Amino acid sequence: MSQNSLHGKWAVSSSDDDDGEELPSSKTVSSAHPTGVTDSYQNTRPSVSSQSSNQIDHAPLSPDTVTEVKEESDGPLHFPGLKPDVKAEADVKPVCPNTARDSQSNPGKYESPLSGKRKKDQEESGWALSDSDGDDDAVGLGNKANNPTSRRALSPKAKKPKVEINERPPSPYGRQYYIEETDDFFETHVPCLNDTYRFYLNKVTGLDKKYNTGALHIRDILSPLFGTLKESVQFNYCFDIPWMVEQYPPEFRDLPVLIVHGDKREAKARLLKEAQPFPHVRFCQAKLDIAFGTHHTKMMLLWYEEGFRVVITTSNLIRADWYQKTQGLWLSPLFPRLPDGSPSSDGESPTLFKKDLLEYLASYRAPELGEWIQRIREHDLSETRVYLIGSTPGRYLGDDMDRWGHLRLRKLLYDHSIPVPDDEIWPVIGQFSSIGSMGLDKTKWLAGEFQQTLTTLGRSSVRQDPPIHLVYPSVDDVKNSLEGYPAGGSLPYSIQTAEKQLWLHSYFHRWKADTTGRSQAMPHIKLYMRASPDFTKLAWFLITSANLSKAAWGNLEKNNSQVMVRSYELGVLYLPSAFDMAFFPVQKNPFPATSSSKAFPVPIDLPPQPYLKTDQPWIWNIPHNQAPDTHGNIWVPS
Repeated sequence: MSQNSLHGKWAVSSSDDDDGEELPSSKTVSSAHPTGVTDSYQNTRPSVSSQSSNQIDHAPLSPDTVTEVKEESDGPLHFPGLKPDVKAEADVKPVCPNTARDSQSNPGKYESPLSGKRKKDQEESGWALSDSDGDDDAVGLGNKANNPTSRRALSPKAKKPKVEINERPPSPYGRQYYIEETDDFFETHVPCLNDTYRFYLNKVTGLDKKYNTGALHIRDILSPLFGTLKESVQFNYCFDIPWMVEQYPPEFRDLPVLIVHGDKREAKARLLKEAQPFPHVRFCQAKLDIAFGTHHTKMMLLWYEEGFRVVITTSNLIRADWYQKTQGLWLSPLFPRLPDGSPSSDGESPTLFKKDLLEYLASYRAPELGEWIQRIREHDLSETRVYLIGSTPGRYLGDDMDRWGHLRLRKLLYDHSIPVPDDEIWPVIGQFSSIGSMGLDKTKWLAGEFQQTLTTLGRSSVRQDPPIHLVYPSVDDVKNSLEGYPAGGSLPYSIQTAEKQLWLHSYFHRWKADTTGRSQAMPHIKLYMRASPDFTKLAWFLITSANLSKAAWGNLEKNNSQVMVRSYELGVLYLPSAFDMAFFPVQKNPFPATSSSKAFPVPIDLPPQPYLKTDQPWIWNIPHNQAPDTHGNIWVPS
């Protein structure tokens, strides 16, 4: 069905009003390569230069479409090697295979670059992409993909070969879709890190080395550089168990790991099956009692011989999330053990982090977490200088309303932030990778209760209406990214949601991160902050797993007498008062990192760049076939 709107003409394969529909799978299709490649293209690595976005020839589309992806998407739907992290809030039900291999059962076809043709919107469903696991065990398939005879067999007119669930389909990018990390990519000694804020970005393959100096990969975090590991817990939404196990160093690889997840039924069965070769991996299923809720928290609890550490991140436990996407994390100090016999109330921080972390873990009502709750009580968390902000499913009344979600953020900003003169001109900035349904007009949630939270500064009772800048990638941002269109599989804003909230486009700003060298590394990070009018200072800064959705942040009900939260989320809030500062100065050049900078390393460019009239927000379930991406492919949903 074709639709015309402010966003142009779209081909939509399903009803916009189908609230319970599953998100469609998509595929990228090889097109004539912009540089006129030959068959050898199938055997080469993708071009992934780290040029900044201002060096790219942008052909903006139109910015009016803003989709509402129910919570968030941590991994693309039916994207080989990735697990979709799409949260469903009202009109999208998440479909999330548990491993990189599980999504291989419906591989797509690809078109030889020599043909010079582009696929039509009506072509068959499926993916023609490589997987996020790497290609070591996909050699057989890769060879077939690179064989001219096999390539003809996969032409659009031929039947798709049946691919077993544990195999990988051929990649239009060639066997080496993933560039191998260089020898010095992973740390061999404790790197120079910003110990003031302990906020870090992930390393991104393909960038200039300086932009990874002071960034962290999961292998770095789990390495002996940070402690002698005894046991760990991994809270997350998407898992690739074999890949996760490989990230632990050999000496820690068989130590006990507890997986906290939200999978049910078939998805849970797949997850358990995937872990069968690893007897040291155990599971804890998070209770999801409200429809369309997800377990979206991303946290590591690391117990060492030397103490205990907490890591709160925005990355799923799949390779693609740690490869060429922009992610962020907070890495706690190493918390020492309290002296034997100390009261459990000892070791508390000025931000009450210990109490809040214990309360968050207790909300799972899971016996499997009992021993971890006790371990945390036995450690000294007093060095923590951030506030914990979590969401847990439920309907909350009275004093419990401000324990979770955006009302928790509102209370902390009310109690601990500092009013500033002319605060009505201090803009709010939100950046996210997924958008939920927010109603037919902005007052229903975004410009109502959520704006009231984001604009709270101290105990001022003045109703503020400052500028709100929402950063979300445009079609051109995705097209010109390191991953190309496949990066859009982790940006699951649907046409069904976008068409219901056309008012949202006026808030949109481009993804630009030249300051950290990551303009071409599409964001899976989620950030919220309040900046001065000249964007040189911050009143507060938040990194979290929560996207722009009511399911993640909660929404008021029954004449504001209760708040309903659907999902588990977790993040940390930075307030200047906890660092004995009036505000955070913005660091102009965060890389290479220094250990003691007082300026805050904001990972995106400030001020944000508004969409032009010709820009279009990325929508993942409509075709993008006007121009090929950085790998010569187009995007054809089915």
